[in-house]
Amino acid sequence: MGGNAVYAATGARVWSSSVGIVSRVGSNYPKEWILSLRDAGIHIEGIRVLEDPYDTKTFYAYISEEERIDVNPAAHFLRIGHHLPKELLDYQSSTENQDDRNNLEPLAIRPSDIPSIAMHAHAAHLSPAHFLTHAIVPVKLREFRIPLITLDPSLRYMKPGFQDDLPVILHGLDVFLPSESEARAFFCPAEPDRWEMAEAFGSMGSRFVVIKCGANGQYIWDKDGHRKWHVPAYPVKVKDVTGAGDTYCGGFLVGLDQTCDIVEAALRGAVSASIAVEGFGPLYTLETMPGLAHARLEVLRPAVREL
Repeated sequence: MGGNAVYAATGARVWSSSVGIVSRVGSNYPKEWILSLRDAGIHIEGIRVLEDPYDTKTFYAYISEEERIDVNPAAHFLRIGHHLPKELLDYQSSTENQDDRNNLEPLAIRPSDIPSIAMHAHAAHLSPAHFLTHAIVPVKLREFRIPLITLDPSLRYMKPGFQDDLPVILHGLDVFLPSESEARAFFCPAEPDRWEMAEAFGSMGSRFVVIKCGANGQYIWDKDGHRKWHVPAYPVKVKDVTGAGDTYCGGFLVGLDQTCDIVEAALRGAVSASIAVEGFGPLYTLETMPGLAHARLEVLRPAVREL
């Protein structure tokens, strides 16, 4: 089991007992996986099971802890001298067509998928998804008067051809949370530094910008206050970085909702991510010792630097 939204939910669940997922899955999606989320204390009312089956597998090959590929598995297995697993024979990408400006794939979230219970939510995070989902779903969330909305973009539309489109998503957004590689892909072939990228995204409409840099921490830009901070990553022995950025976003969302402090939010995100990368799978994050997250929070807080 995996997926951006699942990892984000577990990252949030580290700090809150009131977390839910909105998602679409095919009829072939294992019911026991959905029930395992419920058993982990995550509300599943927003998971819609469609009538038809859909493939939700994802392929990742890690070049390093900071770089991975998720397309063309045949080339990867050829490079390392292994046969392509039969499960990947027809695999293209788990993010196919996420840069389509006009059409939604069957598994893409629509405004009509947002359950009425969302009206009681304090905050919402949009995990990487189709461009159209990111463009139209926040409108529905604002109709529900959800006061805090954060968004992690899809790499598929973080490219120069979307420079006129990205402001549609960022306008009115509370926090934009791209990875450094996504941010650099958007500005390619130019090579602005992290703060120049953050300020550019802020000028498109997001109140705060957080550029996630993996082991190098996070760089935070406050557009209105013209302030910037660096929050380091919590040092741990890494086993699997899959979902680390999503887990970060979940912890970040709860932190900002609970404290109204962007730095405290980033600290909670960093702690959630530090737990996630120590094991495998999204539910590992919720299997840690009681008190561990708060202990790491206290250790990490003095390392924050305002720049």
